[in-house]
Amino acid sequence: MKTIFDKQTRDNLINRVDSLNDNSTIQWGKMNVYQMLKHCILCEEMYLGKTLYKRTFLGFLLGRIALNQLMKYDKPKKRNSPTKQEFIITEETGDFLEDKTKWISLINEYEDYSNRNFVHWFFGKMTSEQVGISVYKHIDHHLRQFNC
Repeated sequence: MKTIFDKQTRDNLINRVDSLNDNSTIQWGKMNVYQMLKHCILCEEMYLGKTLYKRTFLGFLLGRIALNQLMKYDKPKKRNSPTKQEFIITEETGDFLEDKTKWISLINEYEDYSNRNFVHWFFGKMTSEQVGISVYKHIDHHLRQFNC
């Protein structure tokens, strides 16, 4: 399975992010391209250990099952997956180029990933291998959302 820790995979994702523009058209979902950028920045900051979020009750109940399903198959994430309230972006516009550059910079930080005791707000404690696959699938999911 693809992982964010593989340089070639990471470079491919960065090229896809770089192809986004503020006129990129959504294929499904509710976010515009700017909101998706902001959402993904928040997610990278979480995985990289820059921001911590408490586990949800539903995550305690179903998180391991969902993580096992995500890891089980080399398929993209499902469309319209739910997310934590803190990851829902309401602002509709901002500095698109600045945020795209920030997202790319955060993706590059996975080259030296050091958050070995990562606990996801829904999935719970994750191994580095699980983090690598999950991050890849999340980024890929949102780039597919905008046909990139």
